[in-house]
Amino acid sequence: MKENTKTMIPLRHTYTSRGFIALISLFSALFIVYPNIACLAFDLSFLDEAERQAYFYFFAFRYLFFFLLTGLLLHRNVKQMRDYPFKKRISHSFLLTGVAYALYVALSLLCYRKSDCFGSILLFQFLVLCGLCTSAGHVFFLYDIQLKKEQEIEQLKTENLQSRYDALANQINPHFFFNSLNGLTALIRKKNDENTLAYVNKLSDVFRYILQSDKRGLVSLEEELEFVNAFRYMMEVRFAHKLVFRIEVDEARREVKLPALSLLPIIDNVVVHNTIDRDHFMQVGIYLNEKTELVVSCPIYPKQDPPTTNGTGLRNLENRFLLLMNKKIRVEDNGKIFSVYLPLK
Repeated sequence: MKENTKTMIPLRHTYTSRGFIALISLFSALFIVYPNIACLAFDLSFLDEAERQAYFYFFAFRYLFFFLLTGLLLHRNVKQMRDYPFKKRISHSFLLTGVAYALYVALSLLCYRKSDCFGSILLFQFLVLCGLCTSAGHVFFLYDIQLKKEQEIEQLKTENLQSRYDALANQINPHFFFNSLNGLTALIRKKNDENTLAYVNKLSDVFRYILQSDKRGLVSLEEELEFVNAFRYMMEVRFAHKLVFRIEVDEARREVKLPALSLLPIIDNVVVHNTIDRDHFMQVGIYLNEKTELVVSCPIYPKQDPPTTNGTGLRNLENRFLLLMNKKIRVEDNGKIFSVYLPLK
């Protein structure tokens, strides 16, 4: 069963890009210096023109410092310390914040001696910044763990589905193989070399399709009908043209999808459960109904001695439809006509 899954790109690659970190740092710095912004007009009212300009430059320096520090701490927490446990992460972040605070004090006293470098608001701002960046890094760390678990679960689901499908598909080949050999045996006994050779060639085509379809999952209706055309020759030779197929599906409607080898177990079921001879001419009809279901129907000629079967064929087919399409097939038997309705995609 071939899975058409897209490559999963973790969202953390988007949220840890330089542009995104810069954007978060921009708004985080605004949040950190908001108390200073709120008091800016009040502080400027007590200063003369020259001091106002110096204070404004210092305010711009303060915002730029917090912006760069936020970007540095986010980068460290999200990328460089991405796998650190929380205690180790917060200790590293606190140490970096302490170094940054010392640097800020030194630069502030150098640039603007009237700056309040030891006030409670400033200390609170550095602590909040440290906590925000540490929390962001830890959130991404937990997100990574959750993402890895989800990917492992999806991988296990995929492998489980593949195993189930392989088990179902592998049930088809042995059952069909023995029925085909019975037909070949009958031809060999008749010593008809030309028909035997043609039968072997068609059998080769049929098995080639089975081997190629084994891992494909869904195929087009066109491919399935081409398989029936190869398969029908074997059936007609085997039953001396007492078994024929009437296929009435428009060319324009053959691109719909269904599980590979959907028609094989139905046709095989017809052969196993019915008497087919000169008195019981078997015609299998294949067509689309108004619900866009593929209908396979045939008359019922029950054998005098019911065959010993375990019902694997149609049950297997129903399981594959549920597995690949999440849809059920329908089977109708009114005593005269046997019909199987296959949903299409």
